Amino acid sequence: MTPAATLLNWYRRNGRNLPWRRTRDPYRILISEIMLQQTQVDRVKEFYRRWLKTFPTWKNLAEASNADVIHAWAGLGYNRRALALRDIARHIVQAGVPQSEEAWLRLKGIGPYTAAALSAFAQKKRTLPIDTNIRRVLGRFLFGIPFPELKDDKRILKRTDGFLPRRGHYYDVPQALFDLAAMICTKDPNCARCPLRHTCKAANKFLSGRVNIPKRSTPAPQEHRHEGKKYPDRIYRGRILKLVRETGSVTIENVGKEIDPHYDVKQDHEWVHAMIERLVTDGMIKKKKNKLSL
Repeated sequence: MTPAATLLNWYRRNGRNLPWRRTRDPYRILISEIMLQQTQVDRVKEFYRRWLKTFPTWKNLAEASNADVIHAWAGLGYNRRALALRDIARHIVQAGVPQSEEAWLRLKGIGPYTAAALSAFAQKKRTLPIDTNIRRVLGRFLFGIPFPELKDDKRILKRTDGFLPRRGHYYDVPQALFDLAAMICTKDPNCARCPLRHTCKAANKFLSGRVNIPKRSTPAPQEHRHEGKKYPDRIYRGRILKLVRETGSVTIENVGKEIDPHYDVKQDHEWVHAMIERLVTDGMIKKKKNKLSL
């Protein structure tokens, strides 16, 4: 039995029951993939259900305003994802659903991973989307690298053709790899329970205790942090957007003290205004005279 067949057998018995796995609708799959970026699976489930109730189709989403979309996305963070989704929906309503990985990739807001995921999960194409989880499993299995990095993706992709089955449920292999990564092949893996342990090139390294488990298996993101502030700017921009969303309208002069209890006019005035201007440029909020609104 091939490693992929062994993995699929394990997946049929142990795979997670997730709502977006019960559909081949490219719209629903795209929503799940975008929501799952930077957000834990358990949190996404409820947001996914609510979103589809509000915007059940490409057309419903395409007709939504920026304010409608931002209200519906509230709580997920990285709000530009929501506007990107709406813009993709507008394109698809006009031009139709892409039918190839290359066509998906031409849409602004869709990268190589998402294009491959849509091709595999919605259109049953024989392709392998590579994210952090699949990189970790296949980097270990194929090459014995305990903690693979982004630079290893090219090596992994070269071996994709030999790993994916040519018949049967090859389109379920990525989902099986996701679940293996989430349940067994974690940062500190439980190799003794892994269905691939006998053919994995890293299993013996972990089982022998010869691998040092780092605090982080991926580099910490480089984010701008204003001098003296506890959090990166991203957190404070999120607070500005939440303030505007929940109040409907807010005076610019009041923003600083509302988002930061340690706000200092002399030190932080330009910083807050720069964040406001970025939100305006991104289409998240609008500024009229001294008022901000969605």
